[in-house]
Amino acid sequence: MLVIAVVAVVGAGAFAVIASNRIKGSADETAAAYFAAWREGDLAAMARLVYKPPEDFAVRHRQLSEELHVESLQLTPGPLRGTGEESAEVPFTGVRQLAELGAWPFDGVLHLAVRDRAWKVLWTPETLHPMLKDGVTLELTEIDPTPAELVTSEGDKIPVDSYAEAYLEPLRPEFEQVNHGWALVAKTPGRPDVRLLTRAPKAEVERTTLSRPVQAAAARALDGVDDSTMIVIRPSTGEILALADRLEDDYSAVRDVFPPGSVFKTITAAALLKSGLDPAAQVPCPGTYQIPFHSSFRNDGAVDRGVVTFTDAFAYSCNTTFVEQTTTRLKSADLRATAEEWGFGRSIATGIGGSCGAVPETGDLDMLAADAIGQGEVVTTPLCMAALAAAVESGTWRSPRLLSKEQVRRIDGIPHGDVVMDPRVVAALRDMMAAVVDHGTASGMGLPADVSGKTGTAEVPDGPSHAWFIGFRDDLAFCVFVRHGGSGRSAAVPIAARFFKGL
Repeated sequence: MLVIAVVAVVGAGAFAVIASNRIKGSADETAAAYFAAWREGDLAAMARLVYKPPEDFAVRHRQLSEELHVESLQLTPGPLRGTGEESAEVPFTGVRQLAELGAWPFDGVLHLAVRDRAWKVLWTPETLHPMLKDGVTLELTEIDPTPAELVTSEGDKIPVDSYAEAYLEPLRPEFEQVNHGWALVAKTPGRPDVRLLTRAPKAEVERTTLSRPVQAAAARALDGVDDSTMIVIRPSTGEILALADRLEDDYSAVRDVFPPGSVFKTITAAALLKSGLDPAAQVPCPGTYQIPFHSSFRNDGAVDRGVVTFTDAFAYSCNTTFVEQTTTRLKSADLRATAEEWGFGRSIATGIGGSCGAVPETGDLDMLAADAIGQGEVVTTPLCMAALAAAVESGTWRSPRLLSKEQVRRIDGIPHGDVVMDPRVVAALRDMMAAVVDHGTASGMGLPADVSGKTGTAEVPDGPSHAWFIGFRDDLAFCVFVRHGGSGRSAAVPIAARFFKGL
């Protein structure tokens, strides 16, 4: 009996030793539970499976996901392999989906060991990502945007030396707001940063209305002509096909106003036609004309053409005819109202700003006479004069634009709506502008036979006269302006001739 009792005592002691050395769980179970909790983002459950997790265990996980903009995490464990009697490891692959950079795969190893009679994860920062060791940090950085690329309506690069740069450069920031790039960077103290993933800034390409051949022809027509500009518009749409600007002293062909000289007679002629003056009416064109009890005006060179049709008075740019007819048929309010119909004082939404001009009302008959021939207080932009020529060609005034209608609305606001002009007045103006090139002040200058236009020479107090020429051919309307260039015939018309030859 004693022997049996001794054996029983010894057996119980051995069971107690075995029980006291029993290990809770297994390496497989702990690894599977850890990966499951990691996939679910259950940081508390993960921490319970880690042997002595650092105080910032949860913070590190959250910071990495938030700072790198992690959208999802995939984990694929490999087979468990023992590394000792009470240690093991599980190789695994992972893919973090980053919002800005897409999939970012990595390889890792989950280390496990028996601690306090239980299988635990031995966590280090490398468990989160293998690069997170020796003080390395991972950061998502923004790459500065590349300048937006503005191209022609055909999608081509803007021609070199196009003289449009002053308008295109300020536009580029308008299209850079979505152009940022991103880089995932590994930062190691004392070492250069290493880019792990990169998404280069996407170059924003925005089509302008500029036409490559038209812009090139306008720019080359201005070569060698200082202080000059040429604007070409498509009358049927208002699109600016060419904007070549060589004006000096920071002047702008789109925003700055100048005296228009005789190109303004296009507006005055429209007002006189509305008043009932017929294009075929016989009118005097003396070398000089004095308004009764007021100032005297004269033609260029005081040329006396006798009695001519109103169309020919326009073709020859008879100052005296326009002064007499205006002061006897019109009031200042009539001239101003007609100018406003044809764009003066009207808002222009181009995508690059712009203005048209002004015709102030006056009670002074001498000033009205001067205004009628584009001298007085009348001022305008070359852009406005190109739009005027376009309106004569198409019969509809349209706000000129350099960008798509959607972009113009975003940048400049809603443009003024199209305005249909009086068909009778339009038809007469077309014939009168054709006569200018056929036998008037722009004849014999090498222009194609189907070009119509109006020359202008604006006297100014600060130097030689400004030279103007506006006109159209088919679905092209243009304005040439040479600041202090002299006469419209000698300085501006040859530029238009070179332009059409270069198309």
